[in-house]
Amino acid sequence: METVSTSRAFGGTQGVYKHVSTETGTEMTFSVFVPDHAEGETLPVVWYLSGLTCTHANVTDKGEFRAHCARHGLIFVAPDTSPRGEGVADDAEGAYDFGLGAGFYVNATQEPFAAHYRMRAYIEEELPALIGAEFPADMSRQGIMGHSMGGHGALTIGLRNADRFKAVSAFAPIVSPLNCPWGEKALSGYIGSDRESWREYDACALIEDGARVADLLVDQGDADGFLEGQLKPELLVKTCEAAGQALTLRMQEGYDHSYYFISTFMGDHLDWHAARLKG
Repeated sequence: METVSTSRAFGGTQGVYKHVSTETGTEMTFSVFVPDHAEGETLPVVWYLSGLTCTHANVTDKGEFRAHCARHGLIFVAPDTSPRGEGVADDAEGAYDFGLGAGFYVNATQEPFAAHYRMRAYIEEELPALIGAEFPADMSRQGIMGHSMGGHGALTIGLRNADRFKAVSAFAPIVSPLNCPWGEKALSGYIGSDRESWREYDACALIEDGARVADLLVDQGDADGFLEGQLKPELLVKTCEAAGQALTLRMQEGYDHSYYFISTFMGDHLDWHAARLKG
């Protein structure tokens, strides 16, 4: 691991780091905020997965999480959204919703994406091992959150790994890639045409198939331009009600899909995570 930069902030250290990933076969960059702490102390970890077109930098620069993390003693990890670099396949037409910046947190099986697009394994296995080895992280206390495509990632990774993540939340998530254009394009391109194989990457399908967590927190702006066509939170509500999965969905009046929305409610989400990650 190589340190790109570190800065003091809110009584802690905001760092940016990079390493060569064995899963993606590329150099990957991520950010980590570590609050000041006693020598030998380990802190719980909250993962934040970003949305389409983003890198680690979007939430790091605009998420307004550091004061809340410092108050609660939470390490905040922000990975990239896809592999990048020479030889990494991209959308042939350069579209924003597939390819670079749009990894959808899956392990791709279709060429030419299978070689590098292994963001599921990177987030579930490789990067946690690195965080646990290089930072004062208590890996027995982890939470996960995300926005939009990253909300999809947080919900699906949290549901698949309920024993690991003690808190799961999302901002404006893609709740059912099986039932929206973004998801259909991404999963058919990365996974192939067998829609049954998509179910492990669909939060609603995972819940229908028996996956459970203690509870879920979702915030959604009612002025979000993607609300009806892509995000469809009503599908998650219906699925959770039918399955008995606890869900708190908060429709926020007048809020859109931007980081103005995310930063407004970031503190609420970190309060939610801190309450569930207490030692």
